[in-house]
Amino acid sequence: MAAPAFRGSRRASRNAKYLNRGLAPSVLLLLATQAAPAAQICKPALSLRDAGTSETRNLEKTWAAVLLAEASRCSTTSGRFEIQFTRSKEGAPDLRFVEQFTWVSGRSEIALDIWWDEWIEDFQITRITSCPCRE
Repeated sequence: MAAPAFRGSRRASRNAKYLNRGLAPSVLLLLATQAAPAAQICKPALSLRDAGTSETRNLEKTWAAVLLAEASRCSTTSGRFEIQFTRSKEGAPDLRFVEQFTWVSGRSEIALDIWWDEWIEDFQITRITSCPCRE
């Protein structure tokens, strides 16, 4: 009955040897990547102004807002961001959903089409994609 225990420990010793062979290069790679200087990451400052809904046309209306993007720290002039909306609808529970938009440095308008019996109860910017910093 001692033979299986011996085989098991021999197998464990062989596995440890292979593990050590794979572990050493991984540790070196990890140390090398940490030693390299990391590129700085920035984010633009985004804000929404003058949000409102248009008149109904062909059973649809448009929610729109002015987007102000202050991106002087970024080396890019545009990027992606998300807004979380809470939509209310007659005879239905409120619905939270997220839409992606593109910001452009400066002032721009964003819009979302909704049905005639819906309205945007609440909205907030929830995620802004990082941009490379200006040097």
